[in-house]
Amino acid sequence: MHVLILGGTTEARGLAELLAETRGMPGLRVTNSLAGRVAAPRLPPGAVRIGGFGGADGLADWLRTHAVDALVDATHPFAGTISFNAARAAAGARVPLLALRRPGWAAGDGDDWHEAGSLEEAAALLPGLGRRIFLTTGRTGLAAFTGPDVPDGLWFLVRSVDPPEGPQPAHSAVLLDRGPFTLDGERDVLRRHRIDVVVTKDSGGAATAPKLTAAREAGLPVVVVRRPPVPGGVPVVAGPEEAARWIGEEYGRRPRPGGPGR
Repeated sequence: MHVLILGGTTEARGLAELLAETRGMPGLRVTNSLAGRVAAPRLPPGAVRIGGFGGADGLADWLRTHAVDALVDATHPFAGTISFNAARAAAGARVPLLALRRPGWAAGDGDDWHEAGSLEEAAALLPGLGRRIFLTTGRTGLAAFTGPDVPDGLWFLVRSVDPPEGPQPAHSAVLLDRGPFTLDGERDVLRRHRIDVVVTKDSGGAATAPKLTAAREAGLPVVVVRRPPVPGGVPVVAGPEEAARWIGEEYGRRPRPGGPGR
């Protein structure tokens, strides 16, 4: 059985590690696909391919050519394009598809959250919230914070793993860092850079959540960009263990050499 994991996330790596340790599925073969957007990614166990497929049709061709039996979309919650391409490709190639998505964050007592449907909506909220912004939305999409609706007086601290791409806010500094982040570290960032508003995507997970706690403690507003939906009809699980069980069920349905399928 050949499983393709569309990865690049902590959950994808966790799933690959679980599958590498399993002894109950002889002949299981795992290929991990990484988009190649991070310069030095942490490679998971198993075969690894880096780069795009050429859209839904290219991915469907890859599934057929490499005899993939199950596809797991464990990409970042905001990698919407690849998720919809995966749904189309899996349907075209008749390959079972599962989405592995960490749960999103939820506001708690004392949080001052402001939801936005896009980076552009997030930028439009900023003039009424603060002037020194901690921007933790990644290295792409920064052009949304350079438009005419964004006042010149705003200053941005842009944090990303690799140097940002494309247009950037005129008044900004770049902080290159990779999670997981600590609460003490996030407190220090807010204090040292005199941050008065935080902007983030609802990525979920524990690795980058301490900034939310630090913002709550400091009484700072947080603009949270909502994640795109998973394509309709695609089953969703929240963790690597559930995804591994799903793969085990698909494995159990495969015909066995020398015997009938189950």
